[in-house]
Amino acid sequence: MNSITNIEDLKQGDFKTISRTISLVENEVPGYEDILKQLQSTPTKIIGITGAPGAGKSSLVDALIAQIIKDQKKVAVLCVDPSSPFNKGALLGDRIRMSEWYNHPNVFIRSLASKGSLGGLHPKIIEITDVLKGADFDYIIIETVGVGQSEVDIAALADITIVVLVPEGGDVIQTMKAGLMEVADVFVVNKYDRPDAAIFYNNLKQMLAPAFHHSAKEIPVLKTIASQKEGVKELYTIISGWEYDKDKKQQLELITEKVWSIIQNKKMKEINKDELKKELSAVASMPEFNMYQFAAKYY
Repeated sequence: MNSITNIEDLKQGDFKTISRTISLVENEVPGYEDILKQLQSTPTKIIGITGAPGAGKSSLVDALIAQIIKDQKKVAVLCVDPSSPFNKGALLGDRIRMSEWYNHPNVFIRSLASKGSLGGLHPKIIEITDVLKGADFDYIIIETVGVGQSEVDIAALADITIVVLVPEGGDVIQTMKAGLMEVADVFVVNKYDRPDAAIFYNNLKQMLAPAFHHSAKEIPVLKTIASQKEGVKELYTIISGWEYDKDKKQQLELITEKVWSIIQNKKMKEINKDELKKELSAVASMPEFNMYQFAAKYY
């Protein structure tokens, strides 16, 4: 294992080791699974940011990085771009928008192509995220284009899911019909300086009122102009104060989904997910639990 990566260098947050390890995982270089099996759970918080193309997600992430650095924290950013259906490449334009941070010692940025993954996320997003979790970051930001299923996928992976909308993004009711209310922990109405932004914001607030959708869950709605860094401090206040400790039932659901995905990708055969959940319920809360070691029993 040490011949392809040094797990101690990874734990210390060495950027070259992190980059190399992600590449090993992406390309499934022999021995990459041994690295994953040695990863240890950390309290790193995962922030999912999704929204339609042009919503200003990259500008919002850029402004969030500034707040995180100001708070003297370390952050890793994964930017998942949709792959071209013709050459499987991706634009990876986030490198331009976040260029200010590429040489900062507390900021790691990696662009990933979705490579045709149906959910809009990278097929190895769980493993790559766990590599970063093992590398001593305070926050991991995953930015992805909202293409339908990706909002659901990012909600299953992230500790807090932020959905970015813009005033010209369409009717609020249609937005809610897209199922975003089910996955969003925070809504951000970006580009608030655009026409009709206040109307869109007020309609969204009304739609999200607990009395309207018969839920006790109150979803924050923030106004931002990310390009001018306005409203981003308030968003970071919510992120930094978020209750990240999920209840045991919810945590078990998320771990089950992750382990199911790992097994499914490695060995395509019928496995009873309910039986998997029962087995996980007995071991998932143990401090020494490692889901890659657990999943290895099935392939």
